[in-house]
Amino acid sequence: MGTSEAAARQAVASPDRSAVEPAVSWRSAPGVALGVLFAINLLNFYDRQSLGPLIEPIRKEFHLTDTQLGLLGTIFTILYAIVGVPFGRLTDSRSRKKLLALGMMVWSTLTAASGLAVSYAMLLVTRLGVGVGEAVCAPVGTSWIGDLFPVTQRSRALAFFMLAVPLGTGLSYIVSGPVAQAFGWRAALWIAAAPVVLLAPALLVLKEPRRGASESHLSAGQHGAAWSVVKIPTLWWITVSGALINFNLYALGTFLPAFLTRVHGLTVAQSGLWLGVGSMLAGFLAAAMGGVMGDWAIRWRKNGRMLAASGAALAAAPLAFWSVMQPAGSWIATTALMCAAYGLLNTYYGTVYSCIHDIVAPAHRGTAMSVYFMAMYLCGASFGPVITGRLSDVMARRAATMAGSGVITEAARAAGLQQAMFVIPVLSLGLALVLFAGSRTVAGDMAARDSQLQRPS
Repeated sequence: MGTSEAAARQAVASPDRSAVEPAVSWRSAPGVALGVLFAINLLNFYDRQSLGPLIEPIRKEFHLTDTQLGLLGTIFTILYAIVGVPFGRLTDSRSRKKLLALGMMVWSTLTAASGLAVSYAMLLVTRLGVGVGEAVCAPVGTSWIGDLFPVTQRSRALAFFMLAVPLGTGLSYIVSGPVAQAFGWRAALWIAAAPVVLLAPALLVLKEPRRGASESHLSAGQHGAAWSVVKIPTLWWITVSGALINFNLYALGTFLPAFLTRVHGLTVAQSGLWLGVGSMLAGFLAAAMGGVMGDWAIRWRKNGRMLAASGAALAAAPLAFWSVMQPAGSWIATTALMCAAYGLLNTYYGTVYSCIHDIVAPAHRGTAMSVYFMAMYLCGASFGPVITGRLSDVMARRAATMAGSGVITEAARAAGLQQAMFVIPVLSLGLALVLFAGSRTVAGDMAARDSQLQRPS
């Protein structure tokens, strides 16, 4: 009897929380939140890359040059970068959930509106709106995840979140290419916008973590000196590396489907399907490699994450070079080699993004990410599509002249684009060097961050 009474008293003192809070606990569970944020980021990159598989039918309908096609990505990226800074500041002080929900509604609505475009100018304007909405996703998502997972698990969590880059791109290729071939490119954009009706409610039921909740230090850092992030040396190297990798990734997203169509003879549906499959497989490997490498490397040495990212970029350079070098018709080798390079480049997110969390206090992460995004997009991603397109036009004109033609034929356009794509391996090599240089300042910046966190906020 005494045992029963003791058990009863213990039950009163320690009630079964699963019976009291079943509807609350799951809303703040790290795994649930990470899954929803991943799905939102997947839609983010699906919609962002939605024009890539549609480039050829859009070019032919509106009679565009490759420079004009590249400009569609460039103007999107410039506005995305500029408006991202105030959104990053809001991320550090306001409801991240509400901010992200609003951004989702804006970018999905404008993606659907792109499908109504009847001119090149209208297409430009709607893409600007997509850029404004999508500018909230990365600062909110990375800040939220940084508060969900401790430092030794953060690389894997961020790598999973950024797995949305290759998977979103791959799904866009797989779905948009065949849909465009069967029903027209406008239908592909309408389909791209639809998932927001499910994801917005899923986001709104989540409970945000407290800022700095995953840190073992005394505080999340001081809020008053947010712009002090520009004084962190490693962040400058990371920003330069972001410009280089995003130049490559945005150039590939814009022109790789057209490269397979023009040079290797695939249809729009075929190039979309095989690039989608290849980039998704590469993305899974990248997420696994990047997350594991990042979390192992931080135990090995403080700058291990940057060194791992540098090695991956160095390995990607020759693969990209061999891909571009393949002769016409060798689409299997071209796709396999470029997707392998693409996968290695995507390990950047799990390693380098977690390094940003290592050197920046939690109270300043939204600001740091938005400053990083602004600089890297303005200096890299915004130039990737338009410079690659311009190089393609110049080389195409040269090929036509050498062939004795007064007009730029489709064969000349194919030759021009193939020569322009050599920019990818060159910048991959540059990326490896910049990341290695950045690894030399990580330890000092981590020490400065820890010193800041130990002060009362």
